[in-house]
Amino acid sequence: MSEPTGQDTPIETGAEAQVDSAPEDSGDTVPAVGEKADEPVAQPASSPAYANPDALIVAVVVTHKRRELLAESLKVIASQSRPVDHLIVVDNANESEVADLVRDQPMDVTYLGSAHNLGGAGGFALGMLHALSMGADWVWLADDDGRPEGPEVLAILLDCARRHGLVEVSPVVCDIDEPDRLAFPLRRGVVWRRLRSELGDEDFLPGIASLFNGALISAASVDLIGVPDLRLFVRGDEVEVHRRLVRSGLPFGTCLQTAYLHPNGAAEFKPILGGRMHTQYPDDPVKRYFTYRNRGYLMSQPGMRKLLPQEWIRFSWFFLVTRRDPAGLREWFQLRALGRNEQFGKPDPKKPS
Repeated sequence: MSEPTGQDTPIETGAEAQVDSAPEDSGDTVPAVGEKADEPVAQPASSPAYANPDALIVAVVVTHKRRELLAESLKVIASQSRPVDHLIVVDNANESEVADLVRDQPMDVTYLGSAHNLGGAGGFALGMLHALSMGADWVWLADDDGRPEGPEVLAILLDCARRHGLVEVSPVVCDIDEPDRLAFPLRRGVVWRRLRSELGDEDFLPGIASLFNGALISAASVDLIGVPDLRLFVRGDEVEVHRRLVRSGLPFGTCLQTAYLHPNGAAEFKPILGGRMHTQYPDDPVKRYFTYRNRGYLMSQPGMRKLLPQEWIRFSWFFLVTRRDPAGLREWFQLRALGRNEQFGKPDPKKPS
């Protein structure tokens, strides 16, 4: 795979982003994404990381055969006004030139070359666990095809976490070629926002996060929600961790005053019903395989099941009405069934798409 990870769904704060209640044997409920919890279900350690000015911050970057893009990302990470204390790069291609690049960085570094491609999910899991084993208080997550918008991003995220009492805070994810444009559409209520300038003058948006594109997450919260699921490999791994974070009741969200730059991913999200809903359709068959298979698994999990009727309506409409493609609907059904049944094999490269 040439794409280790990435945001794979538009960011939603309205009805489409809601989650189920807490586990079926509990009377507790978790608020919809985009709403604050009155009483978080769980709390991190009693001495939160944002209260410690000397907190150890470890950056974790996952890469796979994109050395030049990685170099641009590391250049900005190394220039932060609040310096990163340690950098971990997980290289899913185990390339010597990437190892040399990492070791030349002007900071303490760890290069983890993997002879087995772990995908974005496994790469971030490995990097996060390694950061925790080093005593990290915060882990700053990034993939190789994006970068912070400037040298103040980490300092702004830390300040936002302190002021709002957060265990996780994400920057806005913007188009690397057109920074006022969002890299992924963001839904607020019934309106889709596509420009950073449309987000208004607010400082903070609670309850949503882009976890692998510049997110800062506390070690204490990782103890509670865990690390990405290796089985997902790519696509959906971020959504699955976000699901756990929402259900935990822990305070988190997006800082609207800083950004992470990333290639625009909006082309995969196809509007239906006059733009009131979207469906995801990657043109690449391998990306489509992982997207739909993993979504089948995700939609079977607590916190996501109530979205199933909407899921069926959206994809049936897209394939039968918009595309007039019954074969595409059959493929979607077959792939989501694999995920629903936890069949996490890789696609057969010899099988025609």
